[in-house]
Amino acid sequence: MRMTDGWADRIGRRIAYASYGPSSGAPVLFIPGAGCGRRMSFGAELLDELGVRLISVDRPGLGGSDPDPDPDKTFESVAADFAAVIDAVASGPVPVVANSQGAPFGLALAGTGGASRLVLASPIDDLGYPPVAALLSPMHREFVTAVADDPSAAAQQLSGYTASALFDMIMAAYPESDRAVYDDPEFRATLRTALADGFVQGSAGYARDTVIATTAWPASLLTPGIEVQVLFGSDDTVHSPDLGATLTGRIPGATRTVVDGVGGALLWARADLVISCALGS
Repeated sequence: MRMTDGWADRIGRRIAYASYGPSSGAPVLFIPGAGCGRRMSFGAELLDELGVRLISVDRPGLGGSDPDPDPDKTFESVAADFAAVIDAVASGPVPVVANSQGAPFGLALAGTGGASRLVLASPIDDLGYPPVAALLSPMHREFVTAVADDPSAAAQQLSGYTASALFDMIMAAYPESDRAVYDDPEFRATLRTALADGFVQGSAGYARDTVIATTAWPASLLTPGIEVQVLFGSDDTVHSPDLGATLTGRIPGATRTVVDGVGGALLWARADLVISCALGS
């Protein structure tokens, strides 16, 4: 698949992205999951046919994007970086697809006016929201509480992660319905490459992203002001304890689709559905 690297500038900082598909295609911004950036993509076999130019971005401190100089990096600061990428590749708002840990950053981007439509594909949930936290396993709830109690200590602990450790964690357990994706050698190679590139500056970017995504989300994220579609695989036991039902209900006008026969690999197993939703077709 054709891939072209690009960079946008925001206040003297470089924000890296990669374009996949035809250069003349309609741009769709893609915000990947934990530890991944522009080296992750999806739907390669569909981009030419549908005339889509997929723009995959590096969050600050991941891959080729300069770190945020502010140690208190926020959803809003990252959203402004992504808005600069949109300004570099398009003449107005574009559809946005956000996967897993990318979801709250996608919601924040929508608040800047840079997104015309938002698709949350297997999004992580707002784990700091009490009704959602109550559904978590005791161990998972303990982690969420620890992050809220001492974000700095949590970031320090998470900084011990490596690209290989995160790969192993993702591959540790998944439903049989995801095997066709996760056991595919080409997918595994792509994921390893994306994580290695995401950690090329070290683990601080991943750690900070995880802390702010795990802490209770600001209310402003839940009023994006655009069409939001939430997509979940019925066998997904990783991203949300109720397959996004509570999350969808908190976003005015949002709709949720649960797809049978797939888990957290929905983005790759059903790329056709994700892109169709992004294009509004």
